[in-house]
Amino acid sequence: MHERKDNMAHIREFQMEDYQDVVALWQVCGLQLSKSDSRESIEKILRRDPDLFLVVEDGKSIVGAVMGRYDGRRGWIQHLAVSPDYQSQGFGRQLLQEVENRLSARGCEKVNLLVTLDNASVRKFYRQVGYSGYELILMEKWLQ
Repeated sequence: MHERKDNMAHIREFQMEDYQDVVALWQVCGLQLSKSDSRESIEKILRRDPDLFLVVEDGKSIVGAVMGRYDGRRGWIQHLAVSPDYQSQGFGRQLLQEVENRLSARGCEKVNLLVTLDNASVRKFYRQVGYSGYELILMEKWLQ
């Protein structure tokens, strides 16, 4: 585990140059990626919500990332991940707070996120920061 000297991480907006590092982070953290996480799909996300896709750095290394989305009605938190070496140090909370602040500034009143049933530690984290859970059935259909 890496020790931080302060409680503030450097959070900035994702740039396409970060793509490989962020995908590697997501993979290390066990996120299930799909074709919607391709370079082309991420470029589309950046055209709509460039200020809601954030990374956190420790020095020059990306150690956390989160994709925020806003559909005009609800905000969405997707792919929040912090490197295992940096977990439990507040990086995830800082990323989440920053994307929530940005969503709120857009007029967003409610934020949704999805967590897989087998990811108990993440469910605990989200409950600690004020999220509640509901039993839902996710259905999806790929159009292309």
